[in-house]
Amino acid sequence: MYIPKHFAISDVDLAYQVIEENSFATLVSMHQGELFATHLPLLLDREKMCLYGHFARSNPQWKDIQQQKVLAMFHGPHSYISPSWYETNQAVPTWNYVAVHVYGNVELIDDEGAVMKSLHEMVEKYEAPGSGYQLSEVDRRLFSNMINGIQAFEIHIERIEGKAKLSQNHPVHRQERIIKQLEQMPFENENRIASLMKKKLKNKE
Repeated sequence: MYIPKHFAISDVDLAYQVIEENSFATLVSMHQGELFATHLPLLLDREKMCLYGHFARSNPQWKDIQQQKVLAMFHGPHSYISPSWYETNQAVPTWNYVAVHVYGNVELIDDEGAVMKSLHEMVEKYEAPGSGYQLSEVDRRLFSNMINGIQAFEIHIERIEGKAKLSQNHPVHRQERIIKQLEQMPFENENRIASLMKKKLKNKE
């Protein structure tokens, strides 16, 4: 990923936070000599330094991914930035965003206990509190069929790259104008970018 120095996320804990808050990833590998991508949730294990998830067995990507070096992309908030928000119209449009790329080798997981554990952890992460849904209450035959229909895997992390493009290359007064515009918008992405920009400015003080 192209990362100018002033946009780099150098704090690994911040990169982990981006992954955990935006865990629906794009996983890219080579399949039969061509690039292949799947969009899927990936959970982070900080202690083991790995990501884990599962493919549908009908997805051919897993069939030649063992021990392959792959790229997992995590997309954080993003927003169009209009030059009309600046103090001058002698500027061009741009886009602010946060993204983290993770590189690592894949290991396919067939141990049923490990697969079940990962599924329970995914449900626990994404299911709304108090929803009442638990995998342990699913009919055993249905659950067994579900297990047979997926291929679990881990990505052993080798390298993490992070980028937070938040108008750091513009003067403070212009960043403040951008924040004001973004905060007025009724959209989550714009509001999250504004919040991150404010945090960046505060940390510079």
